[in-house]
Amino acid sequence: MGHSAKVIEPGRIEVQETADPEPGPGEVTVAVEGCGICGSDLHWFTGLGAVPGVCPGHEFWGRIDRVGPGAGHWTAGTPVAVEPLRRCLVCPHCKAGNYHLCDGLGIHGVTHDGAMSTRVAVPAYTLFQLPEGLDPAIACLTEPLAVCVHALRLAAAGPGSRVLVLGAGSIGLLSVLVAKRMGADFVAVTARHPHQAALARALGADQVLEPEAYLDTAEPCPAVIETVGGQAPTLDHAVRAVAKGGRIVIVGLFEDTPAFHPLLFMMKEASMVSSMIYNRGGAKADFGLALDALADNAPVLAPLITHRFGLTSVEEAFRTAADKTTGAVKVVVEPRV
Repeated sequence: MGHSAKVIEPGRIEVQETADPEPGPGEVTVAVEGCGICGSDLHWFTGLGAVPGVCPGHEFWGRIDRVGPGAGHWTAGTPVAVEPLRRCLVCPHCKAGNYHLCDGLGIHGVTHDGAMSTRVAVPAYTLFQLPEGLDPAIACLTEPLAVCVHALRLAAAGPGSRVLVLGAGSIGLLSVLVAKRMGADFVAVTARHPHQAALARALGADQVLEPEAYLDTAEPCPAVIETVGGQAPTLDHAVRAVAKGGRIVIVGLFEDTPAFHPLLFMMKEASMVSSMIYNRGGAKADFGLALDALADNAPVLAPLITHRFGLTSVEEAFRTAADKTTGAVKVVVEPRV
């Protein structure tokens, strides 16, 4: 028997005894070692979205526990990060590497049981072995890093580019590092809290700005990454901040239809694109590129994990993550602790 988190209602999570999952054909079970709390998790926790009817948690790593029939070369004990996307593998989107657009897409922690649990069964195709020498304690950052890799690819943030990141939560901060890694010459970021500003500078930000003051002080940027969402006015701010002919990439989850200045947007002939998690846009999946970035930058990324809790304290972990005055950036639940 194991234990899993169950969402009772917004703000209330219980840990229940559950049967260990069996790996089906092509699956393995993963003994979960760490699972991060995502901003999308905080939406339902704070009552701003529908609570999941399954065990939550999609930013996770662990060690393979059992290997089902047809699961390939994987062996028990292997440390892995898990790309939490289930897909059909045969539709045109999947065959093109755009499996994030699969009509049959499932997400662990949303539509299928997630990793706020001692064990979870996942398809073998979702597994990425951790690089040798990587401190596995930070491996749960792979998934949010993949989100940022995808967004910065859509922004065309290559060598010599200039990027403005709106928001300094974990996605905003990781976007700073990814933009620099892709060769951006200049990266600015807006940060509301001092601990966010300090981390942004450590990750390579050339300029850290107050959330509203940047509209008067920052030069227009060809690439603007919006990571705030919610009820923030950041889409309108992005339209005001983007350079003529530039591109806005929306990563944040908005609760309502956000307003922006359509005439200004048109006059700039800017473009706006949504960034839907991650895919495989080339020879390597965004998730694999994220794991490379994690391995290459482990010392500067480790401080983003500000709090760790055992599974029995999962509700406290969520409350901490939802209150940025605690200094929280990335809060991790460690089910086996």
